[in-house]
Amino acid sequence: MPEIVPSPPARPKDAATVVLLRDGRAGVEVFLLRRVTTMAFAAGMSVFPGGRVDPRDSDVSVAWAGPAPAWWARRFGCSPELARAVVCAAVRETFEETGVLLAGTDADRVVADTARYAEQRAGLESRDRSLAEFLAEERLVLRADLLRPWANWVTPVVEPRRYDTRFLLAALPAGQRADWATSEADLGGWQRPSDALAAWEAGEIALLPPTWFVLAELAECDSVAAAFAAERTVDRIVPKIIREGAVLRLLMPGDPDYGDTPAVADPPSAGAASR
Repeated sequence: MPEIVPSPPARPKDAATVVLLRDGRAGVEVFLLRRVTTMAFAAGMSVFPGGRVDPRDSDVSVAWAGPAPAWWARRFGCSPELARAVVCAAVRETFEETGVLLAGTDADRVVADTARYAEQRAGLESRDRSLAEFLAEERLVLRADLLRPWANWVTPVVEPRRYDTRFLLAALPAGQRADWATSEADLGGWQRPSDALAAWEAGEIALLPPTWFVLAELAECDSVAAAFAAERTVDRIVPKIIREGAVLRLLMPGDPDYGDTPAVADPPSAGAASR
């Protein structure tokens, strides 16, 4: 059962994904976006907000409240510099794709209405301005304390586009609303994790394996508080794709055949710490 491995495999690009949560009448809910079919990666898939880390996400001038980059680095197994960039990318991408802004005028406050930042949001999506520029102009502080580390998934080596994605939880701030006013999505909304999984089983939506697994984990949580309180060890998960005759099969760590398949080491990312 050989693993399908291009030579050389594509280097994974660093990315951040935010699992946006709120408490609904029937339990915790997540916000999912359906990516437009013209996207080069995950076209038509239902996904959490997120995207690639931009070089400007590393700007150390961003006003920061909450756990320091070194705290995030220990949990994500990377350098503090990359950890800072991942958290900044998470905040930026969430604002770009949903209008939810995890920032406030100081370390104890969160913006209640983001409509007044519509022009800045468009500027971030077009890359005409950086997150650091936006926050400085509006005298806002990034609230890293509103996020929690959850998972780390890496695209299988067979894929030509690969991402080393850190997943973070965030609760919808009071007074804010999530939308899908972004060029990257044509639909969005809140769902219970179990309902999203049921829709996937019925063939109504398409999910990538990391999205499916995170939804299954969150389906065990009955509230946002329970999800945030869950004990987590963030391991780097790299699925494998093997060929069995004419059939391709996805292997996950823990599958009986996973350990028998030779692993391929990825080239280290620029911000990766030694392990």
